[in-house]
Amino acid sequence: MATIRNRKTSDGKPSWHVQIRLKGHPTVTASFERKTDAAKWAQDTESAIRDGRYFPTVEAKRHTLNELIERYRREELPKLRSGKTRIPHLEWWSSELGAYTLADIKPALLVSTRNKLLRRINKHGTPNSNSTANRYDSTLSHAFTVAMKEWQWVDDNPFRKTKTLKEPEGRIRFLSDDERERLLAECRRHSEDLYAIVVLALSTGARKSEIMGLSWADVDLKSGLSTFQETKNGYRRSVPLTGHALELVKDIASRRRFNSEYLFPGRFTGRPAAIQNIFEAAVKRAGIEDFHFHDLRHSAASYLVMAGVDMRTVAEILGHRDLKMTHRYAHLSRAHVTNAMDKLNRAIFEK
Repeated sequence: MATIRNRKTSDGKPSWHVQIRLKGHPTVTASFERKTDAAKWAQDTESAIRDGRYFPTVEAKRHTLNELIERYRREELPKLRSGKTRIPHLEWWSSELGAYTLADIKPALLVSTRNKLLRRINKHGTPNSNSTANRYDSTLSHAFTVAMKEWQWVDDNPFRKTKTLKEPEGRIRFLSDDERERLLAECRRHSEDLYAIVVLALSTGARKSEIMGLSWADVDLKSGLSTFQETKNGYRRSVPLTGHALELVKDIASRRRFNSEYLFPGRFTGRPAAIQNIFEAAVKRAGIEDFHFHDLRHSAASYLVMAGVDMRTVAEILGHRDLKMTHRYAHLSRAHVTNAMDKLNRAIFEK
């Protein structure tokens, strides 16, 4: 028996989800933009199943991986914030396995092809990492999921039977008190805007793209709330602005350029400022080694943890959807407490 339910896609568009469940047969599902298409597919498919004419693998033999990738690029990538970064992944899979039919794309073939990717030398002159291979896998896996759920080209995602490669823990580099003072001094020496950007990064834990993408519509000076609209995981996040950070934003508002919506407008109308080069120059003048803009986010997270803020709150501030990301900083809490207790004992017993 077929059931049709009205749902919404991730971008808010209506979608009609069909589920056919017949005794003695596996459940079959599909999604359509129009209810009439959903009803017709349900009627035809249910009839084919009853008559023994429904073979999902037939579609998998009709289409090649190149066809899947082409359709995915055309219909799905424009919906994704990370669409542009996925294009090289798809092009590589196409060059390696594009001529194969979808029915021939087996888990073992995917693993052997991924191993080939791991042996390939990247632009830095080193073999690709597990992290890189996982990103390539994730892109094609999503394409297969869409082909399975939306297009009915395959009846399963072959990546479901492969393992994600183990990745090393992410880097944690944060500024010492002395480094922070030197960097802020150099940023202020360059300009008030660069100084304010770095203060905001340290105060909110926001990414560079989130800060540079801030518009005046995203900032409420009365409540002191900033809202980051374009985040890495696609979820809007609000973070309070307090103290020095709020004072700086109010100062920027007092000298706002009204021909731009951005807090930090660039030289060209409608674009935020480009700060990568001037930030790197400030870091160099400050005599700080091995430090990138994203490490300001690590610094903010580290300061929060060392101040005793609980992990869930830190995750909420940073916009982590998975606490595993936040727990990378857990050791700093223990180290900070140990250091505090050491100072206490020395103060009491080592007079």
